[in-house]
Amino acid sequence: MKAMVQKAYGAPEDVLELGDVATPANKDDEVLLRVHAAGVNWADWSAVRGMPYVMRMMYGLRRPRNGVGGVDVAGTVEAVGRDVTTLQPGDEVFGQCQGAFAEYARAKPKNLAPRPAGLTFEQAASVPMAGLVALQALRDVGKVRPGHKVLVNGASGGIGTFTVQIAKSFGAEVTGVSSTSNLELVRKIGADHVIDYTEADFTESGRHYDFILDIADNHSIAERRRVLSRKGTLVPNSGEGGRWLGSIGRIIGARLMSPFVSQKLAPFLSVPKTADLLTLMRLIESGEVSPVIDRIHPLSETPAAIAYVGAGHARGKTVIAI
Repeated sequence: MKAMVQKAYGAPEDVLELGDVATPANKDDEVLLRVHAAGVNWADWSAVRGMPYVMRMMYGLRRPRNGVGGVDVAGTVEAVGRDVTTLQPGDEVFGQCQGAFAEYARAKPKNLAPRPAGLTFEQAASVPMAGLVALQALRDVGKVRPGHKVLVNGASGGIGTFTVQIAKSFGAEVTGVSSTSNLELVRKIGADHVIDYTEADFTESGRHYDFILDIADNHSIAERRRVLSRKGTLVPNSGEGGRWLGSIGRIIGARLMSPFVSQKLAPFLSVPKTADLLTLMRLIESGEVSPVIDRIHPLSETPAAIAYVGAGHARGKTVIAI
């Protein structure tokens, strides 16, 4: 099968190459997917570069342990393991897998759900990681309810566009922070208020928010706490950071500080669950949430797609069509 293969760490255009590899064999508790589309995430940029260095404990110390990357997927079930009872060949699904930047990939049924009606495979592949981060941050970490004031810093990116829409579906009053060129997009997807970060600093606005999801991470925790309500929740979710620890240092700092303040400082990692993918499916099929696609690339242009996402200027999601 054709796949985007990585044999070393480095810049995407230097270490990724389209090649022929063996089709993966699914285990008894897995399915084999024929991949139609794969979403590109910041995590893919991080994995290709092997940064921060601490993550190589998981990726592989000297070279990637898994030669084919990509997590977000939409495709058709090709084969099922003998222990799989919830899916069958021909089912169209979306979710997360191992090795999405290829014609075929392995996945566990618990990480998949039926492709939402009305979405193309490309649109469906844009949903999983960004949608799960937004949903779980708002619902599980922030406990966002009707009337809550929510601020999304980085509202025009992949996670940001889902967060704005899901927060609105929860009945929140949403403020989106983005650049001048993306303000109209943020308004269009439902934000009640927009802030142009090139013209104003939201941490100096004097307003207070019950929940802040900060994807841009261009302020200190102390600055962000200034505009957080006394019992509010801050989720700093940027992958940016130092070469060795990346954002992990900030996560540790926030965890250590949280018990000593009335506010909740809560970095977290999303977990793929069929139940939550089904929640996203229902929000999409009801019209409350719609994926925002910036670019669609063929498999051969995966290095350029990952580099584009890594540069941090994508409007919504970037997708690989296979």
